[in-house]
Amino acid sequence: MGEVFAGRYELIDPIGRGGAGAVWRAWDHRRRRYVAAKVLQQSDAHTLLRFVREQALRIDHPHVLAPASWAADDDKVLFTMDLIAGGSLAHVIGDYGPLPPRYVCTLLDQLLSGLATVHAEGVVHRDIKPANILMEATGTGRPHLRLSDFGISMRKGEPRLTETNYVVGTPGYFAPEQLLGAEPDFTADLYAVGLVGLYLLHGTRPDSQALVEHFLAHGTPPAPESVPEPLWQVLAGLLQPDPQARFRTATGARKALNAAVEMLPEPAAGEEPVEILDQLGPLPAGFGPEGPLARPAQDAPPVPAAPPVPAAGAPGPVPPAPAPQAYRQTYPQPAPQPYRPVPAASETGSFHLPPPVARPAPYTAANPYTAPTVPAPTPARTVPVRRPGPPPKVAVPVLLLALVSLAVGFWALTRV
Repeated sequence: MGEVFAGRYELIDPIGRGGAGAVWRAWDHRRRRYVAAKVLQQSDAHTLLRFVREQALRIDHPHVLAPASWAADDDKVLFTMDLIAGGSLAHVIGDYGPLPPRYVCTLLDQLLSGLATVHAEGVVHRDIKPANILMEATGTGRPHLRLSDFGISMRKGEPRLTETNYVVGTPGYFAPEQLLGAEPDFTADLYAVGLVGLYLLHGTRPDSQALVEHFLAHGTPPAPESVPEPLWQVLAGLLQPDPQARFRTATGARKALNAAVEMLPEPAAGEEPVEILDQLGPLPAGFGPEGPLARPAQDAPPVPAAPPVPAAGAPGPVPPAPAPQAYRQTYPQPAPQPYRPVPAASETGSFHLPPPVARPAPYTAANPYTAPTVPAPTPARTVPVRRPGPPPKVAVPVLLLALVSLAVGFWALTRV
């Protein structure tokens, strides 16, 4: 079985790895369910502070995957969240390539919905990219995404943890103002959402630098191939290099997206449906859908199998022949004596011995025709009771010696 962390979370198998730590599939013994556990890999002050910020984030939204609980054990810390089995948007693109425009609009609408709630809490995500957008395993049904990984997110007004001239995030999804050292803002997250939209429509990561240069030199470019014009107008509003020219809020971008969906053409007949499958794989040995399987008793003795019952009229099993015994010469043994309780030990640890018991003489085989002789009982006699004290032969000399010592002592006193 896996390692049990803080007496509650049993780590089963790793399912992902990030810059700050590994993500494990774990079993929560308290809540009796599988969860995703992010274990902190580094222990420097900045990483630990980011961990504290991330685990403190509590946002309840169907399209946001925020931490649910946390625990610490010795030099390790972890926090848990819901276990999402469908992989990320990167897995979806790897399986299907470019996605249909209406399907992309559904994903972007859910992403903007969750991001609006995050921004309403005053939090800037700062790392929106396909690998941080997870998918529920919904099969061919309506997709359901979850925005995850708030490891470098921060609330507006909080102190930054990066040094001067350093930028945190994923290359290729930076907003232009981030590269210039601007303070994190909500509009930087919206710029990353526009890049994610292009990624889903083209199946490859867009060239952010080329887009910025084209916008600055020629203004808004025409719609790329395979991108419907109504949808491109929304994406262009997210990708403006000037933050003041972008959508200011996720809610505003979502309204424009919903209006654009109504002008999109209907899906083509026979279009292949996008199926979101389970990407986690089977559980390891020893675990089932309801948690860890029962451990077999290690020291339990094997239960012997019952002998088969013979059918009616069939001969029974032949008992095994007794094992040959070694020859031993036997001698007559004394008759067994009745049970006599042993007296309890005294306070000093000694034992009182019971009086001897008269035993009859054993029968001898010298003359088998002569009955054994039984001795006559000894007549009872009175035994004088002896008083305690030393015998006279010892007491008289000791008494005389005491009298002499007393006389000498008295004589010595009179001479002084």
